[in-house]
Amino acid sequence: MTPTHLPGRAAIPTLPTLLDAFNTAPADDARKLLLDCLRSLRWAHRVADHRPYPDIAALLAASDEAAYDLSPADLSEALAAETLPTLPDGTYSAAHTAMRAAQAAYETKFGHAFVICVDGLPPGQVLDHVLAAIRSRLTNDPEDERVVAAEELRRLAKERLSGMLRSATRHNEPAPGT
Repeated sequence: MTPTHLPGRAAIPTLPTLLDAFNTAPADDARKLLLDCLRSLRWAHRVADHRPYPDIAALLAASDEAAYDLSPADLSEALAAETLPTLPDGTYSAAHTAMRAAQAAYETKFGHAFVICVDGLPPGQVLDHVLAAIRSRLTNDPEDERVVAAEELRRLAKERLSGMLRSATRHNEPAPGT
């Protein structure tokens, strides 16, 4: 017996989960949602076309698999839509100048935006982490850097997709005590 069906307790109707909504959404709607996570049409089509997913872990695994299979053209398409992570509020202006200079050097060398997944880092560490990563990655040759950038895009897509699912789940939960 589930907790909502115990004697003396009324059954609480559950809202459809975002995963259920994603699994049953029209293909175009699912792809639009996915393109908010990673701007690769091929990736979005692959993830959307393999629905339904039995659980979030399966969806995230499919996201990873589709990201690993991006062709050089798919990777270029996704990289073209990326921007630097937003610096935390209160970051001093010299940091913004340093970030823009490092980004310009990176784009000049590699021909695409610098991408990095900073989810999980405390806000106070983001700037140092990003600047150190740009400096380090500027030493890569273009082929090695494409591999690193592809891995960062995969991580970004997975984090964005997870974030959307967590956010939607929090918004759909009943208020405590209801």
